[in-house]
Amino acid sequence: MKSFVALDFETANQHRSSVCSVGLVFVENHEIVDSYYELIKPIPNFYCNWATEIHGIKYWDTINALEFSNIWKDISSKIKGLPLVAHNSNFDEGCLKAVLTAYQLPLAHNQFFCTYRKSKGLFPGLPNHQLHTVSSYLGFELQNHHNALADAEACAYIAMKMF
Repeated sequence: MKSFVALDFETANQHRSSVCSVGLVFVENHEIVDSYYELIKPIPNFYCNWATEIHGIKYWDTINALEFSNIWKDISSKIKGLPLVAHNSNFDEGCLKAVLTAYQLPLAHNQFFCTYRKSKGLFPGLPNHQLHTVSSYLGFELQNHHNALADAEACAYIAMKMF
């Protein structure tokens, strides 16, 4: 896989539709060519303490942010039909489906690949297969973990090494 988009969502609460930030890293011919980051007003619009403790995003950070429906047109035109890669793709693919459904938008039909599952098969001796562990093992030191763009960059690096 030479060209793909690494994707990471952060959520505000237990609802997968509550995406509050998105990070995208665009890879063409094994090179990072572009990135995208946006804070998003979540749906439903409330934050759980545990979520804020993970990523640091609070209600007031996204009160004036665009809703996902307002950024999807831009995002989808950039993603096109490219494969999507995420670390624990079940979560990020679930978020994408949930937020598109919440806004009654057509579902994306991009193929998803998972660096988490792939790393479990390729590197069974690692102590765990968390994003920072796998990226470090492959030579990429993840800074600002749980920032959607930083996590998408780490995922892109991992995917370029594994796929």
